[in-house]
Amino acid sequence: MNAIGYAAVAGQVVVVGAGAPLLTGWMRQVRARLEGRAGAGVLQPWRDVRKLLRKEPITPVGTGPAFRAAPAVLVATTVVAAGLVPLLSTDTPVSGHADLVVVVALIALGTLTLALAGLDTGTAFGGMGASREMTVAALVEPTILLSVFALSIPAGTTNLPRIVSGAVHEPGRLASPAGLLATAALAVAVLAETGRLPVDNPATHLELTMIHEAMVLEYAGPDLALVELGAQLRLTLLLGLLSSLFVPWGIATSASWAALGVALVAFAAKLVLLGAVLAAAEVCWAKVRLFRVPELLAGSFLLALLAVTSSYFLSGAS
Repeated sequence: MNAIGYAAVAGQVVVVGAGAPLLTGWMRQVRARLEGRAGAGVLQPWRDVRKLLRKEPITPVGTGPAFRAAPAVLVATTVVAAGLVPLLSTDTPVSGHADLVVVVALIALGTLTLALAGLDTGTAFGGMGASREMTVAALVEPTILLSVFALSIPAGTTNLPRIVSGAVHEPGRLASPAGLLATAALAVAVLAETGRLPVDNPATHLELTMIHEAMVLEYAGPDLALVELGAQLRLTLLLGLLSSLFVPWGIATSASWAALGVALVAFAAKLVLLGAVLAAAEVCWAKVRLFRVPELLAGSFLLALLAVTSSYFLSGAS
């Protein structure tokens, strides 16, 4: 494998790591402008991380290894997944290991460790948030698997780079009923997995309604910085996965510095556009009631199942 492949993997990790806070700041700025506010600026999430890193770490009395290890595990699993998912190139040294099941397992591992940390605190809100998070994850993870599996049937593999490469050369797959159903299902799953409206409100601090924030109430200082950075990384990674699977144009499919540069610009443009659309939609959406969330996620799971079924019959007919 030449240097271009290694540069692509490093570029994916660096772009996701450095761009995640910027994407969050961009979305907050778009939302603020639409609501008639000035906003804190695109760089505000980076300022928040810097401020938290300067504070003294505080560990609640009675917590164990799960609480202390969760922030690092959350960031580490997301960074590894960012290196595997074909965000910039499908020709990398890790392309053979970038399987759908592996990527979803890494995402689920970060969710599980954070839920265990919420339980480890022994507080009512931590346990409540962990329970809600695992309820959501039980429906979200199968939806992600099925929605991408619908695209893997015509490709004949669950390897993500090969799925993306096949979609680049055969764009008709994405315009099929299976592709459209899978797009809708994965979009809802991404909203739920990242704790966005209408499933969860990342800006709320009302304990009776929040999910993600309830699990991290006891974190402070550098640990809280890692938790916030991990959430931003997951948002960037999942939006990147959504764009790579369903808008794959611009991704480098060959070892070329020029193609890699074009892929970097295209990836940044896709994230900026998706972030703006999501932020604008959140201005118009309201958070659904908690007992209605399983109904919403069950609907997305049904869409993913229909996508798999239609993909199977369409592949058999062809």
